[in-house]
Amino acid sequence: MNIDEKIKAKSVDPASREMLQVAADQNIETVWERLEKQQPQCGFGELGLCCRICAMGPCRIDPFGEGAQKGACGAGADTIIARNLIRMIAGGAAAHSDHGRRPALLLKDVASGKNKNYELVDVEKLKAVAARLGIACKGRKKTAIAADIADIALNDFGKQDEETLAFVKAYAPVKRLARWQKIATDLSAATEKTIGILPRGIDREIVDIMHRTHFGVDHDPLSLIAQGVRASIGDGWGGSLIATEIQDILFGTPKIREATANLGVLSKDQVNIVVHGHEPILSEKIVEIASSKVMEKLARKHGAQGINVVGMCCTGNEVLMRHGIPIAGNELQQELAIITGAVELMSVDVQCIFPALAELCKCYHTHFVATSDQAGFPGATHIQFEETEADQCAKKIVTMAIENYDNRNHDRVYIPEITNSAMVGFSVEAILDALGGTPEPLLDAIKSGAIKGVVGIVGCNNPKVTHDFYHIELAKALIAKDILVIGTGCWAIAAAKAGLMQTETAKDAGPGLRAVCEALKIPPCLHMGSCVDCSRMLVLAGALADALGVDIDDLPLVGSAPEWLTEKAVSIGTFFVASGVPVHLWPMPPIAGGDQVMEILTKTAGEVFGGYFFVEEDPLKAADEMEKIINKKRQALGI
Repeated sequence: MNIDEKIKAKSVDPASREMLQVAADQNIETVWERLEKQQPQCGFGELGLCCRICAMGPCRIDPFGEGAQKGACGAGADTIIARNLIRMIAGGAAAHSDHGRRPALLLKDVASGKNKNYELVDVEKLKAVAARLGIACKGRKKTAIAADIADIALNDFGKQDEETLAFVKAYAPVKRLARWQKIATDLSAATEKTIGILPRGIDREIVDIMHRTHFGVDHDPLSLIAQGVRASIGDGWGGSLIATEIQDILFGTPKIREATANLGVLSKDQVNIVVHGHEPILSEKIVEIASSKVMEKLARKHGAQGINVVGMCCTGNEVLMRHGIPIAGNELQQELAIITGAVELMSVDVQCIFPALAELCKCYHTHFVATSDQAGFPGATHIQFEETEADQCAKKIVTMAIENYDNRNHDRVYIPEITNSAMVGFSVEAILDALGGTPEPLLDAIKSGAIKGVVGIVGCNNPKVTHDFYHIELAKALIAKDILVIGTGCWAIAAAKAGLMQTETAKDAGPGLRAVCEALKIPPCLHMGSCVDCSRMLVLAGALADALGVDIDDLPLVGSAPEWLTEKAVSIGTFFVASGVPVHLWPMPPIAGGDQVMEILTKTAGEVFGGYFFVEEDPLKAADEMEKIINKKRQALGI
């Protein structure tokens, strides 16, 4: 296929390029065309210098100092930017943490016997989580232990006292907990007002942001950002961690396995079902029901050779990690999967789902099925998912897909014959198992210099950045420097598609990392799960810090969000910074219009938390900067 040069500039992924050419030939609009129609975008907004929180606005601050320097209420640039920023954190923390609430509620219902559709799959993980939380296990039924975990988790969401979240106290390293407390004490003394850092309740800190950013409340950039940090910690060490740990209990802790990635996983002669979104509670059931002999027989009755369930985005990452279900693509490929003409049904839950999909599916035979009461899509078929009716709901969705195979126009099907294999399933437990049960081999490799350090890259795609380009080039540059790369979300899918998660890729790593990978039979880039599973990276960092007797900011670790898009990414970046990890970003976040905010996030945060943000457009320069940070950390540790 001849690919137009303009299309080549949109993505480096060959399968995506083919589908973008198909879309162009059929005059089908995608996210890239919609972005082009938005140009030029508001320069004030890109700098963060606009405010819409009251009806006197929108107010804009002139970045050149020639026009208005205050909003109608008197708020200056840094106040407006800080408010906008922490509202993004609130949105991201709410999405990730609400994700955690649902499995916590399900765990409670499974423990009580109210829900018979699910069971406690990983009893070993159940007991490990209980031990962290100080819950007695000896001589007790697993359901009783599960009930206690659920109660503690749910209490962390809604409690009203001043105590720190139970999950934060149970999982964060002791030195980091003490540091957060000292930071709060020092800031409170310096400003003569109470400033908190340790989260009291997951929901409470999000509400606190929305309250203090309401018209006429908090105008101090420092205390505004401090509250954003507090809510982000409640997300990373609270809500997101709850989601990951309880989903492992209910569905199984990921183990290392082989899987396949990219649009080529779609089948020409099977019923294709795409599960898309972020919450795996329904997708787990779709995978289970679709693999049944009854559904297999029904598919063959309708002329198909079977049923092919594939993933998209982080719901896809969840079933990829636990079951090896093929992953069709990341965020910017959701429309392209439909344009293949081979998808009978796309089932969606919440987060990162384009509303454009409903209209696009009408151009094809594809059923677009929404399942969450939180996520309405005009034009979609809505099948309300309830956990107590999970089996019935999944059967209805799978049956609908099978029956729709009759409507497929086989002459219109175009599936790029492009896939790659990937080694996935690197939960913290799986990593430690590969290391022999302890973090010592990894620490020894870091101490010896075989591995200089670790960089965690997290997800999103952004059409402003050439699709997958930064994800792949940054990872390649890092492994060549003997830096192990771990990550989640859309980065993990990009790396899988590019072949970076194969053991053979170790040949492209530096000699030290290559030797470690060959000895352990692992790739130089490790897939740690969905974006909510960034909590796994926190837990791993905490385990390494505790093993060395240091704080997280002492470790040779760096984070990156090189194609970030969502509010969740802002929360993720913030809780990594708060945990002591320097974090690279691209594109530039909307903060450049405020000197004080920039100073706080790029310099003061480093002095206070040990983590800070830095921005770099070039992936090779970003890799160089990360290597400098890692080497500086190594020198400070004396290794």
